[in-house]
Amino acid sequence: MTTTGWLSGDVAFITGGGSGIGKAVALRFLQEGAAGVAVLGRSLDKLASVTEDAGSLGDRVLALEGDVRSASDLAAAVDATIARFGKLDVAVPNAGIWDFQRSIHGSTPAEIETIYDELFDINVKGYLLTASTTWPALVESGGNIVMTLSNAAFYAAGGGPVYTAAKHATRGLVTQLAYELAPKVRVNGVAIGGLRTDLRGPKTAGLGGRSIEHSFAKRDGDRGPNMWIPLHQASTDPVDSTGPYVLLASRRNASVVTGSIINADGGMGVRGFATAAGGDAL
Repeated sequence: MTTTGWLSGDVAFITGGGSGIGKAVALRFLQEGAAGVAVLGRSLDKLASVTEDAGSLGDRVLALEGDVRSASDLAAAVDATIARFGKLDVAVPNAGIWDFQRSIHGSTPAEIETIYDELFDINVKGYLLTASTTWPALVESGGNIVMTLSNAAFYAAGGGPVYTAAKHATRGLVTQLAYELAPKVRVNGVAIGGLRTDLRGPKTAGLGGRSIEHSFAKRDGDRGPNMWIPLHQASTDPVDSTGPYVLLASRRNASVVTGSIINADGGMGVRGFATAAGGDAL
């Protein structure tokens, strides 16, 4: 890997860093000159692949096993990051799960309850706890937070009601925390579109063994994978969605940006409505 310097000397802490966009961001930060990247996840086997894929920069990766629903796990991970690298400049709350577009009329109240409890714990509480755990170190370094959001933070049909509500909640976190932590810490987000990753569903709802890649495989058909978004040729590889994270994390290039969200969703916000209503068949 060669380094280009937008994040030269910075240290990052990324949750859900063992696969998907989290892993891609970790590797891109190293390419941009990061002095260290700590990746937190529940599987050390997945996290080991980050070190392996970093090649000659693998000694700058710190793999940390933990659960974002646990304040103590996060505190231990942040302490380990600072002990290893001496500081913390960028926090990326990213760990999440998807609800596989389980609609309210396609789920029982008991199923909604189960999906809500697990998904909100990871996708919302996990983000808030990550911010709560990292902000003191970020104040000290004059650092920043970049949250992974989704097109579902703005528009319908990026998930079911639980996922959409959770992403709207994290959009609110960007706004509120940008206010609370200014002027010391910048807080921004990247609203990515659908990416081909190993993003899973709630285990308690029986969706833990299924990844979002299955949904992509069903939609591809003969027209190609991206005919349903304006930028038909937009990549669904997480690697190609890492640029906005680099920009927002960069002190030199985004020093005046806080409380902002970059929509990096292939133009989903301008595609119009696929159907007039979502419940015509009811």
